[in-house]
Amino acid sequence: MARRLRIQFPGAIYHIINRGNYRRELFATAGAAKSFERSLGEAAVRFGWQVHGFAAMRNHFHLAVTTPVPNLDDGMHWLQTTFALRFNRFRSECGHLFQGRYQSPLIQNAAALVRVVDYIHLNPVRAGIVGAGQSAEFRRGSLARFVEGQRPGWLSPAAWLGELRLADSREGWSRYLERLAGIAGDPAAQEALRFDEIARGHPIGTPAWKESLAREHRHRALEVDLPHDETSALKEARWNDALDAALSAHQKTRQDVAAIPGRPAWKVAIAARVRNLSGAPYSWIGEKLHMGPALALRVAVWRAGRGNM
Repeated sequence: MARRLRIQFPGAIYHIINRGNYRRELFATAGAAKSFERSLGEAAVRFGWQVHGFAAMRNHFHLAVTTPVPNLDDGMHWLQTTFALRFNRFRSECGHLFQGRYQSPLIQNAAALVRVVDYIHLNPVRAGIVGAGQSAEFRRGSLARFVEGQRPGWLSPAAWLGELRLADSREGWSRYLERLAGIAGDPAAQEALRFDEIARGHPIGTPAWKESLAREHRHRALEVDLPHDETSALKEARWNDALDAALSAHQKTRQDVAAIPGRPAWKVAIAARVRNLSGAPYSWIGEKLHMGPALALRVAVWRAGRGNM
């Protein structure tokens, strides 16, 4: 059977879930959860995502994310690979960390997003980690960041908090916590919010929207998410922006890199910056910077990084 491709388009909203390989505990320690949050933040900045909520449970994670440009696959590949490398390196281990492909059901709009964020924030309650009235005490997710007011720029409740007509204030968050406690203690409310559908990884929205989505993407196993030319152009525009920013930071021009082929230290530094900013492939970076084969460039960047540790 053909492997189904992701549905990706500008402004898509997703509920993303993945588990540890063989349900291995990924976030049993505070350090592992903190490393995942740091990796998530780096991915969000690098790929321009807006993260609406997250929870790092013991053996799986949940994210609610908007992608302003259609780059979910690129961003999730970077996020999961980066976290896995850090996780394994810290433990002197190797091998697959996640069980397989992550789930990424689409979310229709802000109204549907509210339901998903409620579900994510109540995951620790449903798992028996914290009580119904202590959801904000779960330290390995977004709710504590929101309530305490200490959150990074990539983490924003604006879309769904506005839908609930709550202010981003102490009073607003107090009312939201009351809402969560009420849902946690009311199975009928959870059924009305269709938590069972969210748990099964279904698209979240109205029946009419789901039918429209199914018709539009019924051949998804055979189609690309956007016309190839459009997708490639969007990616390359991002890579070029990162290249221009890196050149400017090093006070160099494209003419400078063309005039001096090879891999001098300043070029390696620019290449590393472009890679970090955009996730551009080494083959593309090597071509634009006149630095030769991708493998040699990758090694040069890795060696430079070790030298700066």
